[in-house]
Amino acid sequence: MATNENLPPNVVKQLVKELKNLDESPPEGIKVVVNEDNFSTIYADIEGPAGTPYENGIFRMKLILSQDFPQSPPKGYFLTKIFHPNIATNGEICVNTLKKDWNPSLGLRHVLLVVRCLLIEPFPESALNEQAGKMLLENYEEYARHARILTGIHALKPKPKIIPTKALTTDQINGGNLSQDQKNLAPMLPLASNVAPATGKAAGGLEPSLPVNQSITEAGVGGSTAAMVNTGQTKESGLAKVQTDKKKIDARKKSLKRL
Repeated sequence: MATNENLPPNVVKQLVKELKNLDESPPEGIKVVVNEDNFSTIYADIEGPAGTPYENGIFRMKLILSQDFPQSPPKGYFLTKIFHPNIATNGEICVNTLKKDWNPSLGLRHVLLVVRCLLIEPFPESALNEQAGKMLLENYEEYARHARILTGIHALKPKPKIIPTKALTTDQINGGNLSQDQKNLAPMLPLASNVAPATGKAAGGLEPSLPVNQSITEAGVGGSTAAMVNTGQTKESGLAKVQTDKKKIDARKKSLKRL
């Protein structure tokens, strides 16, 4: 396995500086993946540029640095399968920057930007994939269709998880009975306590956790019935108290007569 020992100390020092800069200020659409134990292989994820057949795709590539880097250019490979004139079926990248136009003063940032630009403007004249190069020159629509198909199969971004937007009760949120995604979204979701009694719906038109009929019964008819029951109970309690007081007065009268 190659390690940083395969590169001269001054080159490793320069690479550390470059990689730190790429991490703190990444180029548009490019994310570098660093293995601190082995700078001789640099990985990067490249977003398919908008308006190209590679749009919405994420393509993993690598740059392999030779022992005499930067005197010799790195070798570039796409690890994600892609249909492109300048990228061979084994992933090898053909671009002048990595061949005859190489200059030791060129940094990794420049190389990565050139590779991403290659997805925007291919060069069929120096094609490694002859089928893609010929198709691009003779029938661009067919070339683009083929490239989109492979992008959809091999490089499509994973879809974000969809969290059900049903009302959450305070007990559910505080009780920890939710997934991490639901906890993160809880402040943005309506609480079941916000349900409007007349409609049985929460703010924003979301369905409450209780059935509509049950909400109406409890808040409407059920509420009136409860009030009537409470009124009846109050009256019964009052009558019982009056009867008790009357019995006490009659008993006192009988005691006075005896005296």
